[in-house]
Amino acid sequence: MLRAIDSELWVAESPLRFLGLEIGARMTIVRLPDGALFIHSPVSMTPELKREVEELGPVKYLIAPNKFHHLYVGEWIEAFPEAVFYAAPGLGERRKDLDCRNVLSDTPDPGWAGTIDQVLFEGFPFVNETAFYHRPSKTIIATDIAFNVGEGSPAATRVFFQMARTYGRLSPTFLERLLVRDKSAFRGCLDRLLEWPFERAIVAHGEISESGGRDQLKEGYAWLY
Repeated sequence: MLRAIDSELWVAESPLRFLGLEIGARMTIVRLPDGALFIHSPVSMTPELKREVEELGPVKYLIAPNKFHHLYVGEWIEAFPEAVFYAAPGLGERRKDLDCRNVLSDTPDPGWAGTIDQVLFEGFPFVNETAFYHRPSKTIIATDIAFNVGEGSPAATRVFFQMARTYGRLSPTFLERLLVRDKSAFRGCLDRLLEWPFERAIVAHGEISESGGRDQLKEGYAWLY
């Protein structure tokens, strides 16, 4: 289930349908210097996946990075009750069953500060996404600010993203153009993200971009500038 991407960095993928399309979902795990695990956007848990995660180290942080990537976090909280859960701003209004007292912002938790940086994308209230940067591997970890759908996706999904002019590259879709409410605020957040010296980009839907991620993302958001 788990796939090593870099030193102290793993992903796990699972099926996920959205608007009738199979877009898949990806969870990212970072092992922090103290050995504890930071789990971003948890996917559906299986006994095998749980066992593999436990073999990596103790789960310390569970992250719901935006208002859509929270479907399975409850089962992870139940399985690892000692973990600290961080929720996207506004998620508590949707998930009354979750304890959303810890809300993501631009300030990293002291437990991962220095290893993982972050930026909360303002002006995008429909999603309220926080993107992360893993310093040791020079990797950004994101969910819905960009997609990277390619040949590995089902035919219907490929056709949709071809029509959306985002097929085969790391890029936002036309929905971001519609849903960004404050372009100036959003652009300021994107500028901060683009200051990070990353090549690899891990997104929740589509393929991992191993190189050129920064340039691709900048090109994909050219309309914002």
